[in-house]
Amino acid sequence: MLPSFSSPLETIPSMRSRRSDDEEENSVYGTLRALVRVEARRLYLDRALHLCASQNADAANFSIYIHTEPGFIFDESTTRSPFFYGRQLNNSVKVMWGESSMIEAERLLIGAALEDPANQRFVLLSDSCVPLYNFSYIYDYVMSSPRSFVDSFLDMKEGRYNPKMSPVIPKDKWRKGSQWITLVRRHAEDVADDENIFSVFKTFCKRRPPVDPSKGEQNIKLQKQHNCIPDEHYVQTLLAMTDLEDEVERRTLTYTLWNQSTTETEGKAWHPVTFNYANTSPQQIKEIKGIDHVYYETELRTEWCRTNSTFVSCFLFARKFSEDAAMRLLNEGIVGSFDATATATAVIDNHS
Repeated sequence: MLPSFSSPLETIPSMRSRRSDDEEENSVYGTLRALVRVEARRLYLDRALHLCASQNADAANFSIYIHTEPGFIFDESTTRSPFFYGRQLNNSVKVMWGESSMIEAERLLIGAALEDPANQRFVLLSDSCVPLYNFSYIYDYVMSSPRSFVDSFLDMKEGRYNPKMSPVIPKDKWRKGSQWITLVRRHAEDVADDENIFSVFKTFCKRRPPVDPSKGEQNIKLQKQHNCIPDEHYVQTLLAMTDLEDEVERRTLTYTLWNQSTTETEGKAWHPVTFNYANTSPQQIKEIKGIDHVYYETELRTEWCRTNSTFVSCFLFARKFSEDAAMRLLNEGIVGSFDATATATAVIDNHS
């Protein structure tokens, strides 16, 4: 799903193309666009997203774009929130995890949202995300910063870089990070307009086939292939290739808890933890909201979270939540209300 934030049309200068002459870097006005990538045939956290959007939110300040299975329609029978009625893309593609179709879906969402010149910020979410704050706080947080929020770091351990990507993508520009990104308009345009980097990813960044016992010794050869997950590298590498990293807060706004586990098909690997009813509590959400920095081991870098030079909590959203966990959050009011703290005041004060 892609939520986007927009600016009043009268503040947008005339445009010769999608890229405006005045990017309005420091403007706090705009529409937030939510881009939602749905992995199932149901947006089961629609109530949580609906609650966020309906609290203190002017409908002119946001819109939602959804990529789902081709032919699937959001209406009264498939979602409980009118914010999602008819918001699915008409040109969606079949998405397979670990394939280039993942980033193709993201590019389609961004391209659709860019058609509206009022859209100035683009937030990619999944169908298992919940907002940690109400809409007005999220809007102020994102719109007060002239930067994109893209988790990005050097990938030095896993060997996902394929030397065949060179010379189009040199190894020193190879990056890794969370796929849950928030982009300013000019960076969204770079993603939507790119063809060269995307083409290389389609050809050389592919998930390694899982171990198949029926293939015997052939598995040894298969497991020597590069195991590349496209949506964990694409935007990060594209921004590095276009020398835009200085314009980015190199962190994501979506919290994920990772757990290293062993499976028959992948061996030892990191997987996102799914929060269920039992381990979703006010204390858990409070702890997530209290995170104020992220440490990147491969770069020995500590990223202190800030927006527009003001120190803030790192995360606005969290994942992955099961349906019963999301219902507990709503029923107990854990994500329903927000007490404006000094941090929130500091962000709002930067608007003046």
